[in-house]
Amino acid sequence: MSISLAKADVIVAAALEKGHEMKFAPLTVAVLDAGGHLVAFKREDRSGILRQEIATGKAYGALGMGFGSRELGERAVKVPHFMNALMAASGGRVVPVPGGVLILDGGTIIGAVGISGDTSDNDEICCLAGIAAAGYVGQTGLNPPA
Repeated sequence: MSISLAKADVIVAAALEKGHEMKFAPLTVAVLDAGGHLVAFKREDRSGILRQEIATGKAYGALGMGFGSRELGERAVKVPHFMNALMAASGGRVVPVPGGVLILDGGTIIGAVGISGDTSDNDEICCLAGIAAAGYVGQTGLNPPA
């Protein structure tokens, strides 16, 4: 089971809409399927040139570890040697800060969304808004969503 292009488009549109509503900096949004393949992507005008890699890395790290990138960031602080190993194993593709959220459908991971452009906490707010708009549940860390 994986996310469809139609649902990924809903996530991207709703995430960008939330960013506009909250007057966040220009965002870049990447939606990956459960296998880590890019399904949908948008980069707003004036969004920085590294934002694509950062947004994708947030989502990729969440998928790779099976929990949101907020937890990855916490682990990077607590166990830096583990994060170094994870970076080496992933070829540097993981970005361990909030803004990479797993997409759950009935408890099953069907993909992840990563956003970069504003603060990591604000990026995560937009991820969750997009996921909710598509009718799914977002998981930001290790614990199951409430």
